[in-house]
Amino acid sequence: MIQRFVIGKPFPTESVVLDLPAETGPVPYLTPDGDGWQYVMQEKDIVYGLGEMPRGLNKRGWHYETNNTDESEHGENRLSYYAAHNFLLISPADGSGCIGIFVDFPGKVSYDIGYTRHDTLRFATAEPNYALCLITAPAAAEVAKEFRQLIGPSYIPPKWAFGLAQSRFGYKTEADIREVAAQYKANGLPLDMICLDIDYMQSYADFTIDKARFPDLGKLAAGLKAEGIRLVPIIDAGIRCDDNDPVCREGLEKGYFCTKEDGTPFVAAVWPGKAYFTDFLRPDARAWFGRQYKVLTDLGIEGFWNDMNEPALFYSPERLKAFFEKAAALSRKDNLDQNDFFGLVRSVMGLMNAPEDYRSFYHDTAAGRVRHDRVHNLYGGCMTRAAGEAFQTLRPGQRTLLYCRSSSIGAHRWGGIWLGDNHSSWSQLLANIQMMPAVQMCGFLYSGADLCGFSEDTTPDLALRWLEFGLFTPLMRNHADAESREQEFYRFTDVLPAIRNMLDLRYALLPYLYSEFMKAALEDAPYFRPLAFDYPADPDAREVDDQLLLGEGLMVAPVHTQNAHGRTVYLPEGMKMLRLRSVSDYDEEVLPAGRHYLPCELGEVLLFIRPGHTVPVAQPAANTALLDDTALTFWRFAPDGRPAPYRMYADDGVTTDHNRPEHWRIVGQ
Repeated sequence: MIQRFVIGKPFPTESVVLDLPAETGPVPYLTPDGDGWQYVMQEKDIVYGLGEMPRGLNKRGWHYETNNTDESEHGENRLSYYAAHNFLLISPADGSGCIGIFVDFPGKVSYDIGYTRHDTLRFATAEPNYALCLITAPAAAEVAKEFRQLIGPSYIPPKWAFGLAQSRFGYKTEADIREVAAQYKANGLPLDMICLDIDYMQSYADFTIDKARFPDLGKLAAGLKAEGIRLVPIIDAGIRCDDNDPVCREGLEKGYFCTKEDGTPFVAAVWPGKAYFTDFLRPDARAWFGRQYKVLTDLGIEGFWNDMNEPALFYSPERLKAFFEKAAALSRKDNLDQNDFFGLVRSVMGLMNAPEDYRSFYHDTAAGRVRHDRVHNLYGGCMTRAAGEAFQTLRPGQRTLLYCRSSSIGAHRWGGIWLGDNHSSWSQLLANIQMMPAVQMCGFLYSGADLCGFSEDTTPDLALRWLEFGLFTPLMRNHADAESREQEFYRFTDVLPAIRNMLDLRYALLPYLYSEFMKAALEDAPYFRPLAFDYPADPDAREVDDQLLLGEGLMVAPVHTQNAHGRTVYLPEGMKMLRLRSVSDYDEEVLPAGRHYLPCELGEVLLFIRPGHTVPVAQPAANTALLDDTALTFWRFAPDGRPAPYRMYADDGVTTDHNRPEHWRIVGQ
């Protein structure tokens, strides 16, 4: 059951698609608490949700803020990352029924989930104008499904987007791109995408191409596509301040940019320096921005990633001027004590993403003129929507790859997400595992983290172990910062055979992974989920937060600890374990329910088939276009001796006509 309660005068976020009447009377299960609400938790209650947030599957024991932030220092001490996913799912230990809470609010929401008081969950919005949706159902899986129905269908990318993407901030020329493609081919590694960061642009300006570095981007895109590889360029949120740029001129002339209180355009700096910011909350401004992608789609580009759309602000001219004045005054002193010095350091770091800047510009909306900080969390998702809506016109009937950094619930209907600028550490690998069910619960099915880590230096073993999990995530991208170690998979020569085997395994499993993704997208089924969703009465399953169920028939248990030669795995029921070294080289064993320590050497991955299930497996291929999903073998676990057929989805992978019954077929009978 879904109930909707209206507090004050909510801003129309368009996050939900069901038209629900507003309830009157008290909100069940929740108690008013000052400017927020509270819920009293029992000792073993689990709180899932919040999507892209630090900490584990169970969000108890910490406090959080959904306040979209350009946060590159990922860690357990952070309160928020790049996204606002205001959904909580409370799973009581006593089996009394589960509760889903969606706070439909465009600004900051604060959560205290057992941080101040161990038994108390409390949340509050920055102002008392929001809608509160309450979902009740006997089981967590039912709550999650009803929430997905409330917020609408998830974005579906082209099938080639399930292949490997190679990316780096630092591919500066066409020659760099061609070298990456050549090295993947020479080393026998499959590849479907190469991503372009801001180096392809002219002076880092959106919708421009540096002709010295990329003299014919259309020819490059066409040549790579002939080899099965798509180019996927980046687009940032800020439009460079440049009177000679036709995009900038038109945006100014037609008033599409956010403005300050006095009506003049708001200016802040990002990669190109000073920039204007499109008022994505306006449908006409969204349509205008979306049309600008045409300069790239006309060159044959079929996919994009949107970045810096929290929006990230390096500085505003006003605050930079004040900083320079302060620094100049301090420079006249012969001695800076610790207060002076660290005050200066705090001042320069405080220029970035300053709350004062977010409070200094406005949006013109159907609900009236509104200050940005009050609707801050909608900005990135509305940029995603601008692109997603535009592609329906620019590429009618065709799927366009789109994934973004900042998001809010509702944006899942227009694009996927990656989990932001993580770093190369084992803790971030574990965070990737734990975050996947949470973001997918919020509708972001096409999602994944930067494999190997974006910043800092990865190691061969971390790269391989991360791939051993990443081969299961819908978005599988190796992405790195320009300052970090080069980490294209072909560079790790000592573990290259194992990397090749893991990438081959990804492509071989695509008939299953793609089918399970389409079931999740078209039928509101789960892709990744906690064990407790399927085994709610098993107290041990409720404690597991580093194993995930994957689609109908699989469980994954990644190794995420450095130098480990195995791990302990909990099986809620008997399963068939495959210890995979490659598609054709593996050990299999039927294991009873319970806890098992299982060896898993570097270059092996543990995969578990649930009773009564079959997994279709193809022959590996150099890219998705060459994958044959008709010549299949099958991994199955049929303890009763009867074969378990599999319902597989197979379409052309590029058109938007998803719901044709002939796309489904029964295999493995």
